[in-house]
Amino acid sequence: MSAPRHILDAGQFSPAWLHEELFPRADLMREIHALGDSRLLVGRRLFCLFYQPSTRTRISFESAMTLLGGTVSGIEVGAEERRQADEPIEDRVRVLCSYGYDALLIRFHEEGGAARAATASTVPVINAGDGEGQHPTQALLDAYTIRRELGRLDDFEIALVGDLTYERSVNSLAELLAKLPNVRLRFVSPATLRLRPAVRERLTDAGADFEELDDLDAVAASADVLYITRAHSDRMTLAQRFEPVRRSYVVDAEVLGRLKPTAIVLHPLPRGPELAMGLEADPRVAPFRQAENGLYVRMALLTLLLQPGGEPRANS
Repeated sequence: MSAPRHILDAGQFSPAWLHEELFPRADLMREIHALGDSRLLVGRRLFCLFYQPSTRTRISFESAMTLLGGTVSGIEVGAEERRQADEPIEDRVRVLCSYGYDALLIRFHEEGGAARAATASTVPVINAGDGEGQHPTQALLDAYTIRRELGRLDDFEIALVGDLTYERSVNSLAELLAKLPNVRLRFVSPATLRLRPAVRERLTDAGADFEELDDLDAVAASADVLYITRAHSDRMTLAQRFEPVRRSYVVDAEVLGRLKPTAIVLHPLPRGPELAMGLEADPRVAPFRQAENGLYVRMALLTLLLQPGGEPRANS
């Protein structure tokens, strides 16, 4: 049997795989869910190993697995336990593999945790977020949402707004979109919270069309997608104090008024004041459709990993 395929990094996926395998399967999962329960993964077992709290990622994967007929177990490793036990993640993974699980869903508190787990695992490892590094399944559901909302996944401008240094959802989505034709990336943040150098270097190497800005107003009228990240952190407050001109990174009714009628607003959630309550009444504000899409994308991923012949292909 060949080695299992892991889902570790948004950069591992090709545009062809998105369009030919993942998205059609996610569409199918939407239909299956509408019809009721499925037995595609009966007898399969998923273990969730979380070193950080999670709501949407964990619950959507658990829901996806059970809706497909599989079963789920899991634990959450708290900060105090991490300090006291300090058991290497590789050892935990080896033990879990010996207990007969078919896949491991892992959220780690440090960048690279999922890759470390994969080196010790005999079953597929799915990265559910590793510190400030990657969140590949979030990037996949975001891309799927953009395609559903805009009707395409090429020739559009996306503004990614907020704390761009520490938001792994931005890292992952930007690297995924950089492979797609004529996608224009506009990163909007305070100067001290811009893209991490490693991400900037990978985008440059990929030939991505990207620009770093500090003014949301400069892109509001031209963007097809506004991707808002959490801006209610101490880091953001401190960063704004050092700006020569006070800027806003909040989407409110005024910003919505400057958007194209066909534009959409996305947010990985949970939201804070950067996306005001009540704006979800505007059909362009799509974070809750985005979150729902996560269920179908994760159902698709689980069937690709756990059904024979379904493993994602690496880039050529």
